[in-house]
Amino acid sequence: MTTKSAQTFGAPTSSSTAPSCYDKCMAGVQDKIALVTGASRGIGRVAAELLRARGARVMAVSRSEEDLASLDMESVAADLGTLEGCTLAVETTVERLGPVDILVCNHGIGSAHEKVIWKQDTATWAETMRVNLDGPFYLARLVMPQMVERKSGRLVFTSSTAGQIAEEAGSAYTSSKHGLLGLMRSAALEGGPYNITSNGVLPGWVRTSMAERSAQSEAQERGLTVDEIWQERAALYPAGRVPTADEVAQLIAFLASDEASGISGQAIKVALGDLA
Repeated sequence: MTTKSAQTFGAPTSSSTAPSCYDKCMAGVQDKIALVTGASRGIGRVAAELLRARGARVMAVSRSEEDLASLDMESVAADLGTLEGCTLAVETTVERLGPVDILVCNHGIGSAHEKVIWKQDTATWAETMRVNLDGPFYLARLVMPQMVERKSGRLVFTSSTAGQIAEEAGSAYTSSKHGLLGLMRSAALEGGPYNITSNGVLPGWVRTSMAERSAQSEAQERGLTVDEIWQERAALYPAGRVPTADEVAQLIAFLASDEASGISGQAIKVALGDLA
């Protein structure tokens, strides 16, 4: 199978999740059942709210019931690094809303706690793989049979630009995100005959709570302020800023829609022109 190179996708920058003319015109998720993981904050939360604004019936999933409480949509707390937790998420979605049409795998843990390989804790490696790679596999395995039966489905996996290049002192995160793109491409190949598309979204640095923790860790290690770390990260991109959660969520919502029926097996960067 030929590996496609990553692309850069431009998206509207409005952060509002209220229905707009743009939302109404993109009706390709209307009445679809969407299961969105990592939905309590950051990119996942914005994606869940955006899909809901465009007419999808959304099940938001996160580890913490407390974090989900402020969402105005169906939700369930589950450990998505286990088969039991993933089964709970899918079965709850089917029971409350119906069979899953759209799976957005956005949950994950970052690399703030990692060390270089020869100092890396094996438990850190195992936990990162459990959450970042095992969970998406379990979820895809659980939802794809009904998609195959209906001959329709959308899978969207949030990877990272670290899914294409190495991140220093981040071997577990980097490896898990590379692996996630392999899973995405396998799902595209195997699901293709059944009108199931599968794509990966690769954000650059986005100022989410997970990225903020890594900035705090790096700032402490280097004797800099957190703002200085973010200034350095912004300087990586020609635009001189980091992408926003909304810009990433716009791509996720598009790939989940009927309008994206011709796109599958692609790893698409949201990195403001960074071509590394």
